[in-house]
Amino acid sequence: MVELPKTSRRKFLKNIGYLSVGFPLLSTVFPGQDPVIAARVNYDGNLPGSLRNANKVNAWLQVLQDGRVMVFSGKVELGQGIRTAIRQVAAEELDMELNQIEVHLAETEVTPDEGYTAGSSSIPNSAMSVRYAAATARQKLLELASPKLKTGVENLIFYNGTVKTKNGTQSLNFSEILDGLQIDMEITKPVPVKLKSGYRYVGKPIPRNDISKMVRGEEVYIQDLRFPGMVHARVVRPEGYGSTLTKVGDSGLSSEVAGAIKTVVNGSFLGVIAEKEYQAVKAERYLKEHSEWSASPSFPDQKNIYLYLKSIAEHPQNIKNEGDATTTPASSKTFKATYTKPYLKHGSIGPGCAISMYDGEILHIWSHSQGIYPMRRAIAGMLKIEENKIHVIAVPGAGCFGHSTADDAAADASILALAYPGKHIRVQWSRQNEHSWDPYGSAMIMELEASLDEAGTIKTWKSDVWTDSHSMRPDSDPATLLNTRYLNPPAQLKGRGYLGGGHRNADPYYNIPTMQVNAHFFDGPLRVSSLRSLGSYTNVFSIESFMDELAEKAEMDPLEFRMAHLDDERAIATIKKIQEMCSSVNLREGEGIGYAFSRYKNTSAYSATAVRLSVNKTSGEVKLLKMWAAVDVGEIINLDGIINQIEGGMIQAASWTLKEEVTFEGNRITSSDWMKYPIFRFSDIPEVEVAMIDRPELAAEGGGEVSMPPTGAAIANAVYNACGKRIYDLPITAEKILNQ
Repeated sequence: MVELPKTSRRKFLKNIGYLSVGFPLLSTVFPGQDPVIAARVNYDGNLPGSLRNANKVNAWLQVLQDGRVMVFSGKVELGQGIRTAIRQVAAEELDMELNQIEVHLAETEVTPDEGYTAGSSSIPNSAMSVRYAAATARQKLLELASPKLKTGVENLIFYNGTVKTKNGTQSLNFSEILDGLQIDMEITKPVPVKLKSGYRYVGKPIPRNDISKMVRGEEVYIQDLRFPGMVHARVVRPEGYGSTLTKVGDSGLSSEVAGAIKTVVNGSFLGVIAEKEYQAVKAERYLKEHSEWSASPSFPDQKNIYLYLKSIAEHPQNIKNEGDATTTPASSKTFKATYTKPYLKHGSIGPGCAISMYDGEILHIWSHSQGIYPMRRAIAGMLKIEENKIHVIAVPGAGCFGHSTADDAAADASILALAYPGKHIRVQWSRQNEHSWDPYGSAMIMELEASLDEAGTIKTWKSDVWTDSHSMRPDSDPATLLNTRYLNPPAQLKGRGYLGGGHRNADPYYNIPTMQVNAHFFDGPLRVSSLRSLGSYTNVFSIESFMDELAEKAEMDPLEFRMAHLDDERAIATIKKIQEMCSSVNLREGEGIGYAFSRYKNTSAYSATAVRLSVNKTSGEVKLLKMWAAVDVGEIINLDGIINQIEGGMIQAASWTLKEEVTFEGNRITSSDWMKYPIFRFSDIPEVEVAMIDRPELAAEGGGEVSMPPTGAAIANAVYNACGKRIYDLPITAEKILNQ
């Protein structure tokens, strides 16, 4: 049996005899301190957004009785290594060993409410909040230690979790300094942070200690979690969207399925609880065979899906308008292209799973949701109970980045737990349900138009993007949870979610004097929400494919063409780095190399990618041979961790580009398993080389999504260079190459 330790801040504070105390912050850097261990500089820039809701030191860290430090973060671990990065910045500011820092992630009423783990925000928001909280705590600990050690603060230094006199004759650990108290003071500017020249951990490739546990099968995922006496449950889903439950056929369930405990019906919600997991599976099958649902509406014809999406789009919204993109200079030539991307799945390796238990007062939920506080708000609205009556603990899932089915599984378990209190109820989705009811990434259309003058300079640019919402994540609207639409009475969505994600990066990050971007929003036929990088992947795929076409028209090298339209030195340096990395590549017959560049959100990290591949001109098969990335995320916190994210992002984007597409027919999703929705396997993955451009003097940016957008375009450009076929309609398949 695998069970996670259960913690609560209330219990934690009780155990350490908590009293809060506040003091004014010392803002000076003390002369004479060790220049490597303790030299400080005042940080007076913008504080992270996460500090707006939790601006006290003790919201982010607590000193344990043995002198170690517990750090709290509202972000969840998705494989991005946030736990390790947070440990690094905390240990750095407090001059502690890494093993003296514990990190507690995402638990309601214990960790800060940091919303969703999304948008490459964990480092700039959560890790930086911890940095400034730890730096503030450090100064306060010095002030408190001074009278206890009977010397001035200028004679004290930090060393491995202690404050000691410079002559080394006396020392106190943090617990002894605080004497049962905690630091309850606001984190305000200026914050005296450690000089980067004295870093021991930040910027270094610190290995994640959970990787070895994964390899040995010791890491606990939500799918592994077990509790004594736990029961299992399944929810019966209809064949398609919009069906209602008209008959419940459970009269013979108990005699047919041993261990069946209870059938739960609420409107069109149909769930079953059993003693064991396979009994729950059999009970679900029985109910599906013997219950009846109304027919659901059919989906549009997939062959004409993009024409359909255009037909239902709203009047376009102008997003950007610099100059008059409809007027082309007389000496210029105009070029046009249209690109499309299908609906994409999250493709979680582990289907949705959750455990819930109602103890008669509090509803406890264990979930791999990427936003436990927003999910709690949605579930509270769905169940019509107070938020403080719901306790959510984040548990890692074998899943993905984006809004997956984790929140829906938690909603399933919560409904069933209230109907059967006193027991831990585990809901595990099937692969078919996972593939069929996932909130997909929206299908998109991108129409581009640009003009080149005689010198090969882009003079005008026009982007038109057709897109659905890119985030329907659970929060204040309960109907963002799938079940809410099936309960009695069913709830309707209050809004369209985050439409802005659809035109993210739709305006090229290049110097173009006249530019226009229009967004055409539609309410499409499939359930959608946020998928890693939102609309950036499609928009950059389109723009960077088009940039290669324009470079060819201008008779210029594709990388030189890009740099000619840039004045951002960081962008140019990133492209020059990828140019250098690929300078010695010698292509064979049937091979091509392609490049692409983007700055994520046009405000965050930079990434230039290159892909070498081969195209079999007889079969049309594309084989990736190597991928490169040059990336600038500003200050690097964990070199190993950021490289892992870049590699993973490129591989996932390559899978989207070459293999993935949600399919549907009639009223059913037909891509309901891995055979019908293929993703990259180990045999498909090429060598990946990543070069990081470290800029420790700049702010740290997230890297979880920066490598996704340009990878698809680099592949498309490489395919064109290998076989002369330009593919505009994703995914790039052998059939499309042969029929081009």
